[in-house]
Amino acid sequence: MSFPQHRLRRLRGSEKMRRMVAETRLSRDDLLLPLFIVEGSGVREPIASMPGVYHFSVDQVVDEAKRVQDLGVPGVMLFGIPDAKDARGSGADQADGIVQRAVSAIKEGASELCVITDVCLCEYTDHGHCGIVEGEEVLNDPSLERLSLTALSHARAGADMVAPSDMMDGRVGAIRATLDQHGFENLPILSYAAKYASAFYGPFRDAVGSAPEFGDRRGYQMDPPNRREALRELRADVEEGADILMVKPALAYLDIVADARRTFDLPIAAYHVSGEYSMIHAAAMQGWIDGERAMLEATISIKRAGADIILTYAAADLAARLED
Repeated sequence: MSFPQHRLRRLRGSEKMRRMVAETRLSRDDLLLPLFIVEGSGVREPIASMPGVYHFSVDQVVDEAKRVQDLGVPGVMLFGIPDAKDARGSGADQADGIVQRAVSAIKEGASELCVITDVCLCEYTDHGHCGIVEGEEVLNDPSLERLSLTALSHARAGADMVAPSDMMDGRVGAIRATLDQHGFENLPILSYAAKYASAFYGPFRDAVGSAPEFGDRRGYQMDPPNRREALRELRADVEEGADILMVKPALAYLDIVADARRTFDLPIAAYHVSGEYSMIHAAAMQGWIDGERAMLEATISIKRAGADIILTYAAADLAARLED
């Protein structure tokens, strides 16, 4: 009888052996936690379509930030949901806006956290689009000024990094120029560089109330069939001064994450988005999968594809389970 010379199972026989030869290691340092901020006080309200995720008022988000900091997660990404919205998204760049107040409070209460702010208009516009609208057209160049002023207001509030997510052409360059002109030349930009028009954003739009009043976002977000175009988007943002490049969503676009890692020397981030997160929870609640194992496996796949930074709503839960 002939026996195999190469027995790959030899290195899989025990947990300590598997850990010793693991090719991909997930760390707390890889994770960022998105947080949703609302007006009011004493608010810690569950988001129905995102199990384990909450709306926080500014006073409550400080406590959450301290918890995240104590768990060893290095940073958070802030999304603001104002009470009042208008066509220009006027609340986005107000000095006393919801995100601006949250940034200041978190920097005071959890000073070791890296506080990153999402820069977009969709949460602040009554039409739900990411830029200035004329008729039913989202205007690119007029939107750049609003986005730049929003990023500047976040910088003035004390943000450690700004993250434009709108997908207007040229927004990284416009934001970089505005920040530099006002003395924030050392503030980094994490660009949502390859952001696809995805069906996986549904729970997020529930959370921030940003579903478009008309049409959709396919006129400015990327078309899912396109792979080569993502490299053009990524390259454009590198040339405009982005410091970190992000692919969104993550799981459905692991090929894009891998392409980005092979092509560029900048840190690569990936966003494990609301629909990807909630699907795992929904299946676990039905008893169809082991939710903890599935969430860990999904996150490791993003790291294995090449992401240096992973935005995930599971960041705190994962950090509590990961070993030093």
